[in-house]
Amino acid sequence: MLLEFNGLARRFGGLSAIDNVCGHVAKGELVGLIGPNGAGKTTLFNLITGFVPPSSGSVRLNGRDITGWAPHKIARLGVARTFQNLRIFPNMTVFDNTSVAATGVIGQGLFETIFGSGARARLISERSWQALEQVGLQHLADQLAANLSYGQRKYLEIARALAMAPQLLILDEPAAGLNDTETAELAACIRRLHGEGLSVMLVEHDMNLVMSVCQRIIVLASGKKIADGSPNEVRGDAAVLESYLGTEWA
Repeated sequence: MLLEFNGLARRFGGLSAIDNVCGHVAKGELVGLIGPNGAGKTTLFNLITGFVPPSSGSVRLNGRDITGWAPHKIARLGVARTFQNLRIFPNMTVFDNTSVAATGVIGQGLFETIFGSGARARLISERSWQALEQVGLQHLADQLAANLSYGQRKYLEIARALAMAPQLLILDEPAAGLNDTETAELAACIRRLHGEGLSVMLVEHDMNLVMSVCQRIIVLASGKKIADGSPNEVRGDAAVLESYLGTEWA
């Protein structure tokens, strides 16, 4: 199993943002994570990626316990993520944005000792170009990120994650703020990345997108997991319909 999380809980004072949540992502799987606002979706992502330590429970990657590890160490093991609030560098070029991300996971000391600084620079450049090509931004490599449209900035955020050469790509509301055409194009991009063998975990409120691209969906409500199954199983689950989807999805 690529990713496993068991009994995860996170309490902020008297509030349980995540309460005894278990789940997994298999290698090559595309899993959605949905639920109403305040369900704990982003908190779960933060627990998996090390941005927030769990109050209890465990996270394992390829069987290795990474519970409570720092985000940069988890990223170097192959978990990359995007954020709801874009974290690009507007005054840097598109290419330099992806290069910074690649640099963060290609360590200096030992790598340069074995392969030399030139090899490290070439690998950073190769990863950066590949990431931009994967999202269709290579023709804008020399543009300042500040000059990109909002939709293009969304793709740059994804490219920065891809430049880390992840095993697991975690997308936090990538379609937020996009129009219908842009969302359809994003869905095609996600399918393409998944088709290349990348494992993906996706938080998204656009149910048409989730239902069309995900193989399996985990549903949270009030910090608890209430369902885990195929899109058809989830859309037919009474608890999910009541807490989130509504009768139009039945």
